[in-house]
Amino acid sequence: MSLTLHDAETLITAARRAADTAGVTVSVTVLDAGGHLLAFRRDDRAVLISGETSTRKAYTALQLNAPTADLVDLVKPDGPFHSLPTALDRPLLFIAGGVPVHREGRLVGALGIGGGAPEQDHSFAVAALAATDGLG
Repeated sequence: MSLTLHDAETLITAARRAADTAGVTVSVTVLDAGGHLLAFRRDDRAVLISGETSTRKAYTALQLNAPTADLVDLVKPDGPFHSLPTALDRPLLFIAGGVPVHREGRLVGALGIGGGAPEQDHSFAVAALAATDGLG
């Protein structure tokens, strides 16, 4: 059971639709279960850094199997993951907008959104999962 390119394109379309409705330009990244890039799309007008942030958010959600919105407090100075962002070779990003993708209860990949405010990015990611039957 894996995340397919068709699944990734469906997630990207749903995430961009949610962002377009809100009038926000974003970048959307979909990673497979191994953390490899499966699909990526950056709106023409999205800030360039949004591509990097969407990818790092997806990677963080995948590695910790949790929405990045749920992890923000864990990296504060008194949090249990305080040193985690700098402890690994591959950088993690603890900003809302990344969500793990499951199929039949199994982790199959992750979706990351960058470009809006963190709460917006998270809502676009959640909307994309909700719009794709069988992936959320």
